[in-house]
Amino acid sequence: MSGQLDTNCMTLTRFVIAEQRKAPDATGELTTLLNALLTAVKAVSSAVRKAGIAKLYGIAGTTNVQGEEVKKLDVLANDLFINMLKSSFATCLLVSEENDKVIEVEVEKQGKYIVAFDPLDGSSNIDCLVSIGSIFAIYKKESDGPPTEQDALIPGRKIVAAGYALYGSATMIVLSLGDSVNGFMLDPAIGEFVLTEPQMTIPKRGKIYSINEGYEALWDDAVKEYVRNKKYPKSGKPLGARYVGSMVADVHRTLKYGGIFMYPATKDAPKGKLRLMYECNPMSFIIEKAGGQATTGKIPILDVVPTSIHQRCPIFLGSFDDVNDVKALYAKHEQ
Repeated sequence: MSGQLDTNCMTLTRFVIAEQRKAPDATGELTTLLNALLTAVKAVSSAVRKAGIAKLYGIAGTTNVQGEEVKKLDVLANDLFINMLKSSFATCLLVSEENDKVIEVEVEKQGKYIVAFDPLDGSSNIDCLVSIGSIFAIYKKESDGPPTEQDALIPGRKIVAAGYALYGSATMIVLSLGDSVNGFMLDPAIGEFVLTEPQMTIPKRGKIYSINEGYEALWDDAVKEYVRNKKYPKSGKPLGARYVGSMVADVHRTLKYGGIFMYPATKDAPKGKLRLMYECNPMSFIIEKAGGQATTGKIPILDVVPTSIHQRCPIFLGSFDDVNDVKALYAKHEQ
């Protein structure tokens, strides 16, 4: 019957518990951590929905460590993530886009996980109502002793779980615990994330490329040639261009429809613009688990060993064959 309540729906909490049962040595700490993240996402989603009414969209009057103006919603989202993660008793170190240094969790609340997150990605788009999101990656602390910043400098290949929340026409979480990628939509009627897109996979090749073409004069030759080839193909139709300017929105579309998302290095930003630990790594992890790939142009994103928590990195991610085209051009121009 249409509109009838599903009495046996697969919620995200239920899904995570079921996954925990598959691991005989699981302690439940990761489940607790993910539940804390869910609460933060729900609270941020609620704040985003009423931002205009509550005057939460204005500039907070400060700048973050990247030199960008911090919006009130950024501050709120960051505080929510930090407080929820600390109170989960599952984390020892937090890396946030908004904080200059790592955040060490109080000793009495420490667990074994390190979480790197961007609490509100694309926040410059808040005022014009473009989709924004949150991104996170969870790592396990590998050393003994008190946590230090060095413990957080772990390559993406060692991610335990990663995901993003998209605050669009609906609120959705896309999550990978290391084997598959699954999408959960927030059902406001019951206040729970419900599994709506199980076993998400990215098409092997897509029909869309996504890049800020305003910087074309600053790209290296491999990127210029790639985009030119896609706009003026020797045979077939040219690729469509789609660029939102909010990483979560652009990557989500790429995951759903295939194609490629690119934020390359430029002459002005030789190391790229997007941050490795809490933007490139979690998104690359999800795309790889969905059957795509992510590269700097020369090596896989997940193999980059970070040297600082706010390190930047060029990125090309998306459909396996589309990313292969970029890698081939980089190899050609290297020669």
